[in-house]
Parts: sequence; structure tokens; C-alpha cells
Amino acid sequence: MSGIANVFQKLKVQGDGALIGYVTGGDPEPRFTPVIAEALVKGGVDILELGVPFSDPIADGPTIQAASVHALEAGTTPKKVLGMAGEIKRKYGVPVVLLTYYNPVFRMGLENFFRLASNFGVDGVVVPDLPVEEAGDYREAARSCGVDTVFLAAPSTTNERLRKIVGCTSGFLYLVSHFGVTGAREALEDSTVRLIKRVLPYTAGRLPLAEPA
Repeated sequence: MSGIANVFQKLKVQGDGALIGYVTGGDPEPRFTPVIAEALVKGGVDILELGVPFSDPIADGPTIQAASVHALEAGTTPKKVLGMAGEIKRKYGVPVVLLTYYNPVFRMGLENFFRLASNFGVDGVVVPDLPVEEAGDYREAARSCGVDTVFLAAPSTTNERLRKIVGCTSGFLYLVSHFGVTGAREALEDSTVRLIKRVLPYTAGRLPLAEPA
């Protein structure tokens, strides 16, 4: 059982859900990321999501876009974020999930990227701009290194494609409950509840669901 699955299983026995905290690696400078991570862990996060800054974060809103700019200007690289992940994992033991776009993974090479990710203790990877239909080599490289591949489903995802996504996902399914980019919200929308109810029959007994706030 992977580290991510183990956390969800323990929380399920307790009747609890998992709290996943996000931080962009290297924002505002690389030296601050471990400090922010420590605050999140002490604040109760069960899984830490660590963003790899990218120059064209098409799925992200103004807040994470600005964080990526700060991190890149401070000299943050994918390898530095992997090092941060390793430091966080050693100190706190919480599962670490990287959120990155496909370009940095491609540039590093699939086997090299996942070998480094595994060596640094990364538990899972989310790549929002990689569709499952084009992810065969990616999934195989991740599987060979014991790293979970977390895919995303959206309100527009058809039932047929949802089955395919669930079949390709490990760790948990990232449920994007509204159209548009990431950003703060003040309340849980009714449409989110309806989407969760629609997706649950496909994931029940197979995968936990995670929904970004």
C-alpha cells in the first residue's frame, strides 16, 4: 500500500477525511518552503502538495501564477523542488505529492524524473495538462518507481472517460468541481456536491476523492 493510500485508509477507519495542504515550492524564496511546510504540518495537513513553479501555469489562477513567478525569479528549479520534497518527507513523514506541468517532466526525461522523485520520497505526482490518453509511458515510468499517478476529472468529463481516468489513477482522484482556474472560494457550491455524488459510484471501494478548495 502506498503512503497516500495508507493515510486515506487510516482516516477512513477513523471516519475522517484527509486535509491536503498546498504550497508552491520556492515562493517567495526556496529557503522559506520548508518553514511553510512545517507550519502546514503542524496545522494538521495529512498530505502536502508541493507545486513545481512553471512559466505558463494554465490551470492556475492569479495567486499561484504570482507564486510561480516569485519562485522562478528566486532561481527555483524542478530539481530544487524535488530536494525540498525530500527534506520535508525526512522531517515530517507526511506523504508529499508534486503538482507540475508536463513540460518540466518531459525535459528531465520520464525515467530520470520518476527515479529522482522516488529517491526523494515523493509519493505521487499530479500533471494537470497531461490527458490519460497520452500518459502510457508516464504511468509506466511512475509505476516502476512506486510513485502514484493522480489524474483529474471535471464536471465536463463524460462517464465513459471517467471510467478510463479512474482506471489510470492511483493514490486519489483529483476532482475539479468547477470550470476555470484555481482560486479561493467562500463556500462549498451545490454543484460540487452533485458532482461528488455522480463520481462516487465509479470510485467507491477503489479510490479516495480529493477536491481542491
